Amino acid sequence: DKYMGRSLQRFALQPAACFRFMGKESIMTFTYPAVFTKKEDGTGFHAFFPDLEMCEADGADLEDAIENARDAAQNWISVELEEFEGDLPFATHVDDIELAENQVAKQIMVKIKFLPDSD
Repeated sequence: DKYMGRSLQRFALQPAACFRFMGKESIMTFTYPAVFTKKEDGTGFHAFFPDLEMCEADGADLEDAIENARDAAQNWISVELEEFEGDLPFATHVDDIELAENQVAKQIMVKIKFLPDSD
């Protein structure tokens, strides 16, 4: 059944990273969903990543919040890769995130460049 196949696929956790090699360096691309909440006082948006513990950001408008969320995720992932041997969580499918009326979920893509070791 086509519908059932899509439904099961939607509920599966998605791998968050892919690799690309360019010459001597490699680039990893990570994609995680972020939830953006409009602040009640009208001063902008707050963002959090359901899959990245304690990874949050704010912005004066949605565009700023998205950019700041991307920076926060890049820092979070970089620390995890350097200090915790790269054991990153799977990404929740954006359609599986329950949202309040004042929230929107967006996929945030982060690219991290790795240089070869100079041992």
